[in-house]
Amino acid sequence: MTSYSRYVALGDSQTEGVGDGDDRTGLRGLADRLAERLAAIEPDLHYANLAVRGKLAHQVHAEQLDAALALRPDLATVVAGFNDLLRPGFDADQVVGHLDAMFAALTAHGVVVATLTFPDVARITPLARPISGRVTAMNQRIRASAERHGVVVADTTPYPVVTDPRLWSTDRLHAGPLGHQRIADALAYALRLPGADDRWTESLHPPLPARGALSTAANELRWAATFLGPWLGRRLTGRSSGDGRTAKRPDLLPVRDRRKAPDAATADRPRP
Repeated sequence: MTSYSRYVALGDSQTEGVGDGDDRTGLRGLADRLAERLAAIEPDLHYANLAVRGKLAHQVHAEQLDAALALRPDLATVVAGFNDLLRPGFDADQVVGHLDAMFAALTAHGVVVATLTFPDVARITPLARPISGRVTAMNQRIRASAERHGVVVADTTPYPVVTDPRLWSTDRLHAGPLGHQRIADALAYALRLPGADDRWTESLHPPLPARGALSTAANELRWAATFLGPWLGRRLTGRSSGDGRTAKRPDLLPVRDRRKAPDAATADRPRP
C-alpha cells in the first residue's frame, strides 16, 4: 500500500468546499474529507488546500502549481475546468492543456496525482443542455491526459447517482455535503485506499418521485432567477466569486492536530 504524508489540493470552488458548510462556520468539502480519510491511515499526514472559488483552469495553473510544488507533496488532487465549461469561449483543448501541464509537472516530481471527470450537467438542470457536448469533450481529454501521465482518475461520469439532486446544493453548481462525501469516496476508491469500496456509485433510496412538466418549468424559472441571473451578472461585469479571496489552507498542516487539538481557551482548564 502506498503511504502519503503530504497532500496538496489544487482547484476551484469544489475543492475549496463550497456547498459543504459556509463562510461563517467554515467549509469542509471533498479535499478536507479525503484528507481526514488519509489521516485515519497515516496520522502524521500534513495537508494544504490551495483552491479558490471562481478560478478558471489557466488561473489554477498559473496561481497554484508553483505553490503546490514548493510544498513537495507526495499526493495531489487537481480538479479544475468546470468554470470554463460555462464560459462562451470554451475550448476543450485549451482548458485540458492547462490540466495536462499540471499533471506533467507534478508527476515529474514523483507526486501521485488524482483527478475527476465531470457529470452531465444537463441531467442536473435542463437549462444546461446546450453544454452537454462540452462536458463530453472535456472528459475525453481529461482521461487521455491522465493516461499519458499516469494520473489516477475517479471517473464519476457513468453513474446516475452523481446527478441526483440530493448530492447537489440548491445552486446546482456545487456539490452539497453528501455530494462532497461521495466525491471523496470516489477518489479514495480510485487511489485504492484501505477500506475504500465502490459504494459511492450506488443510487440513493428511495428514488425521487417524477416531476410533472409544469412543476419542472416552475422549478427551472426559480433557479434561473435565484442563481443563474446573479451568475450572469458577474460574468457581464467581469467579476468573480473568488475576487479578493486567498487559499483557505495555504500551508501544510497536520490534519489530526487541526481536528482534535483542544481549544486554546479551554485546554488548561481543570476537568470537573
